[in-house]
Amino acid sequence: MKKPTLAVLLAAAVALAGPAAAAVALDPAPAAPSVYVPGDTAATVAYEPSNEVIANPQRGFYHHTETHYRADGSGYVPLDAAALAALRPQGITQILRVFYLEKFAADPVLDEEFLALVQADYDTAREAGVSVITRFAYVQGGAWPYVPPYGDAPLDVVLAHIEQLGPVLRANSDVIPVVQNGLIGLWGEGYYTDHFVADPANPGVVTPEDWAKRSAVTQALLDELPADRGVQVRTMASKQQMLGVPAAASSAVTAAEAYTDTAIARTGHHNDCLLAAPDDWGTFLSDPITLDQEYLAADSLYVPVGGETCNVNPPRSEWESASAELARYHYSYLNTDYNRDVLNSWGEAGLAETAKRLGYRLVMESSSVAPADDSAVSTAAADESVVVSVDVRNDGWAAPYTPRTALLVLTGSDGSTTSVPFTSNADLRRWLPGTTNTLSTTLSLSDPALASLAEGSYQLAIAFPSSDPGTAADARFAVQAANIGTWNPSEGTNLLGQTVMIGARAAVPGPVTPEPSTAPVVPPVAPPVATTPAPPTPQVDVLANTGGGLGPVSALALGGSALLAILVGGAFLVYRRQLERRT
Repeated sequence: MKKPTLAVLLAAAVALAGPAAAAVALDPAPAAPSVYVPGDTAATVAYEPSNEVIANPQRGFYHHTETHYRADGSGYVPLDAAALAALRPQGITQILRVFYLEKFAADPVLDEEFLALVQADYDTAREAGVSVITRFAYVQGGAWPYVPPYGDAPLDVVLAHIEQLGPVLRANSDVIPVVQNGLIGLWGEGYYTDHFVADPANPGVVTPEDWAKRSAVTQALLDELPADRGVQVRTMASKQQMLGVPAAASSAVTAAEAYTDTAIARTGHHNDCLLAAPDDWGTFLSDPITLDQEYLAADSLYVPVGGETCNVNPPRSEWESASAELARYHYSYLNTDYNRDVLNSWGEAGLAETAKRLGYRLVMESSSVAPADDSAVSTAAADESVVVSVDVRNDGWAAPYTPRTALLVLTGSDGSTTSVPFTSNADLRRWLPGTTNTLSTTLSLSDPALASLAEGSYQLAIAFPSSDPGTAADARFAVQAANIGTWNPSEGTNLLGQTVMIGARAAVPGPVTPEPSTAPVVPPVAPPVATTPAPPTPQVDVLANTGGGLGPVSALALGGSALLAILVGGAFLVYRRQLERRT
């Protein structure tokens, strides 16, 4: 009768060992570390809005400061760190600094002493946690009426000064949110000028050549500033003339153009006669005036707008009209010092509302933390992850206008922190007024930022830090959400009240490996020589030639790998005996 081949014998051995081997394979291995939600269930937290005035960077009321550098070098009054720090309790985080360059109106070279004083002012502001809206001018107006010569500088001198100021502006852009055009006319407001109109005695008439010179000044400032900083011009016509576009809403910067390194995206507006008259004393120059108004309403969605009031003009200068215009033109800042008669007419409630809504006001609505794949919540996947999302509403009149990215911060039990970016809606400049934006990101150990974290629980927070290296680690330049009980002032983060775990999950119960048999194991021996071999079947023949000491039940009890070794060894002995018999 034909004997079983080695292949048949091996197959039979593996078949018999299969159940035990399977039991070993199904025994749960130690779970790999993962990121998961405590309790394996989604967690949602809602947040309570705050009604307080919050001292956030690059928005709100500002305090006016100015200094001079006269022909004899006198007149410069440095900033005082203590005085600046005292502004924060008032909700003020920025100043306007006007640097008057009287000494240099006819001299193209700025001396090193003056540049050092400017640098020292920026250092002082940084120390105090204050931003500096910056303007340079050559002469300040005196008593009315104003007659030429006014005392400002010609174009070539202005351009030479901008080039020398460029390194200082770039080095301190972390505390310079925006630069006002300045440099032309009294106070740097572009009107009463000796060199940028054809007839200084008739300053309201600006020729195409005059506009070209003015545009050269604006472009020179843009060229010297970092690409993410902008320049504000005094009238809408200044920007329209520079770009060669008409006064119309269709000429405004679009969402697609916003925040690019282009003149249309980097040129904003400052109105220093807000509410003063129907045309704000020469601010709105279009005919009809509504064209400039519509243009500003559209343009101001994506460029910085600020200014000051300067004349009591009821009912337009009163709160109902004023608040509507501040909202329509998306004001980020306003002078708290001038004109106090106008501001006081708004009443205590109106001033408080203005302080809260100038610029952005970010309110966290809710957050959720949930397993990334609900169908796999109970598994011990090696790369299990969770999704974190946060809804944030902008109740302000404008969006932030300098780069600022939202981050998710994980804080361990030892106080160590790790930040990861949100993967959607993280650019705060896109958070337009009146919108709610959902931030989301997935936490996974495949992320290198998380892979090295120690096992344990981590508290979650959201951070809106400065994007500038010089102030990125300073909590005073981070954004506080307008919520109750969420702000961590030492870290500059907004607590979410959410927790995630990093570590090995509990394994899912499965088949249990049988305990090894305590019976003695009989080693395989050579089978006896049979004169008339029985008809072979793989299973019977294998069992019959393993020495007779192992039955099916006791073999399974040994464990898959040991049993398989025994059976395979027996199969080889059987096969060898068959070969001997043939010979």
